[in-house]
Amino acid sequence: MKLTGAEIIIECLKEQGVKEVFGYPGGAALNIYDALYKHQNEIKHYLTSHEQHASHAADGYARASGKVGVVFTTSGPGATNIVTGIATAYMDSVPVVAITGQVPTNLLGKDSFQEVDITGITMPITKHNFIVKDVNVLADTIRRAFEIAQSGRPGPVLVDVCKDVTAQYAEYERKEPKKIRKKVFATQEEIEKAIELINSSQRPFICSGGGVISSEASEELIQFAEKINAPVATTLMGVGGFPSTHPNYTGLVGMHGSRASNYAVSHCDLLIAIGARFSDRVISKVDRFAPNAKIIHIDIDPAEIDKNVSTDIALIGDVKQILKILVENVQKKTNTDWIEMIYEWKKNYPLSYPQDGKLHPQYVVERISALTNNDAIITTEVGQNQIWAAQFYKYQRPRQFISSGGLGTMGYGFGAAIGAKIARPDKVVIDIAGDGSFRMNCGELATAVHYNIPVIVALLNNGVLGMVRQWQDLFYGKRFSQTTLDRPPDFVKLADAYGALGIRVTSPDEVDGAILKALEAGRPTVIDFVIDKDEKALPIVPPGAPIDEIID
Repeated sequence: MKLTGAEIIIECLKEQGVKEVFGYPGGAALNIYDALYKHQNEIKHYLTSHEQHASHAADGYARASGKVGVVFTTSGPGATNIVTGIATAYMDSVPVVAITGQVPTNLLGKDSFQEVDITGITMPITKHNFIVKDVNVLADTIRRAFEIAQSGRPGPVLVDVCKDVTAQYAEYERKEPKKIRKKVFATQEEIEKAIELINSSQRPFICSGGGVISSEASEELIQFAEKINAPVATTLMGVGGFPSTHPNYTGLVGMHGSRASNYAVSHCDLLIAIGARFSDRVISKVDRFAPNAKIIHIDIDPAEIDKNVSTDIALIGDVKQILKILVENVQKKTNTDWIEMIYEWKKNYPLSYPQDGKLHPQYVVERISALTNNDAIITTEVGQNQIWAAQFYKYQRPRQFISSGGLGTMGYGFGAAIGAKIARPDKVVIDIAGDGSFRMNCGELATAVHYNIPVIVALLNNGVLGMVRQWQDLFYGKRFSQTTLDRPPDFVKLADAYGALGIRVTSPDEVDGAILKALEAGRPTVIDFVIDKDEKALPIVPPGAPIDEIID
């Protein structure tokens, strides 16, 4: 049958099982939105207050569900406003498809109104992107975008569609989506060498990254760790991939890693990195990272192998499939002395904070964890709030911790929380935020209230740009340049102005009541936890120092 390009876009989304999209309309996308209007009972569109947060919502939706998140925008500034969201998804390997309107083909390259080369701009931060100038290739382009976003190492794909293409007619025939196959590229010889290294190791240590979550390999990781009796640390992106209550869990690794994790890296004889990319925040001083260890690196992306750290054996392929092979073939270990050393470090160097009767952010996160039975989906902004949320909430499963790791995008968490709640309406969703980040995205309160999306913002309000101030305190001689936020708004009044519930907490004995009130409210809520401006996210490894030289 013949359909317009706009109708073809909608039909292709339906093929892919898309039920929700996020976006903001404009002139070049009007035909798409007109077609969407006719299918509003099949695909629900969420209109955000800003395009950037539409892209973050699509990202949070994808992370919480494991599906592809979809964002619509118009051309020009509408398209450029999602660049930060696309880069966030790219750095953290999140499958998002962005569909942008573009000026008509006869106006391309003429500095037309709201024209920008969005494919050129996003080329470095997408897995692939397309500009569609021919309606006859539109359907296959949309299908290809979804396939690319999900295959191999996931990531964002952008499809830019000229306005005249969305109005033209072409033949459309429904097709079933291609199945995404999970592949192992490692050779039998490489796998056997890895098994030999694991079997001969006396002090194995596992560093689990976001790839474990992307490949749905959490159960296989638990089986593998238990069989070789190895301690497990996670990168920030790997939080939730291994239960934080498991006795073998040692916490974060790297700049804000626990002493147990960082000491284990420094003393192990075999480091097994699984779905992790050895970022600078993990390895710090390269020549002092895992100095006594052979390194096995398991990853879907061959470009990550030997990029930051030289490895002894690389197993390239889907993490889940490779772990299944290893679990079946490695020998069961006891490693009694090694595990006892790990337990001793955990006992002697626990994460802690002052017990002085004051309101501390770590206590707030602990109480959120307890009062949600460790079962909520937690999104974060970026900064100290992000580290406290990763350290003090007891995560039990993958896709429970949602945060901008690679790009470190302030303003990410609230949009992501909205997307996550739409993806998982059965779960409590809480954005653990800093006041600096919340100033960037608080306009999305209008979105949450309008669609009655009962997300909770737990605002750790220290009146400063906390992480930057912390670095100024520790490394810049206490020269606090432009990090004090001595200005409005009153966040409780702001919540009320948007029609949300606002609660202020200034002492520890108010914490539980405020959290329970927010959980029972069934509506968007902002809890303003007023904390001291000099709270620190600790431990921390000074930049460039070995990861076992820790300030805590």
